[in-house]
Amino acid sequence: MSKLYFTFSAMNAGKSAILLQAAYNYRERGMEVMLWTSGHYGVAEDATMGEIQSRIGLQADAHLYRGDTDLFEAIHAQHKKTTLSAIFFDEAQFLTKDQVWQLARIGDQLKLPVLCYGLRTDFQGELFEGSATLLAVADDLREARTICHCGRKATMTARMDEDGNALTEGAQVSVGKEVYVSLCRQHWEQALGR
Repeated sequence: MSKLYFTFSAMNAGKSAILLQAAYNYRERGMEVMLWTSGHYGVAEDATMGEIQSRIGLQADAHLYRGDTDLFEAIHAQHKKTTLSAIFFDEAQFLTKDQVWQLARIGDQLKLPVLCYGLRTDFQGELFEGSATLLAVADDLREARTICHCGRKATMTARMDEDGNALTEGAQVSVGKEVYVSLCRQHWEQALGR
């Protein structure tokens, strides 16, 4: 039975590296996979291909999805051309609710495993739309773990400004000069002045 999987964590837990390693394992056994990543930020609007990169230097080409991408149709069309064995999504927090349901239908109707990797919450401790829907409908939830500077499990992500101060306001997604730091809940609250 094919399932919809969601591997989530705070920043810098190695989600992209885990995804790339799993995709490599499929390919090493002669199986075709399809990789996807977010085309929402930092790429040309007309680009259809991007790249998944891990902090440790692993990388692979990937299709780009945006809020209006019909993932079921795109994956179904590719599956008709080339028999796919698995589908991988990086930056899954940026999926829309409808797209997560499309991925569930890929598992249910096309019988393909769909493996999603992304953040659970934003810098304000709020669920992303894609993550919230994945937490609600995924067949299998997995947590990738990273640690806070204190050594405890980091479950939160803080957005820091150029001076090292935690930001408490702003857009849910920001690609700029900010730095993201993974913290345990206690140190995240301290950083935000709570």
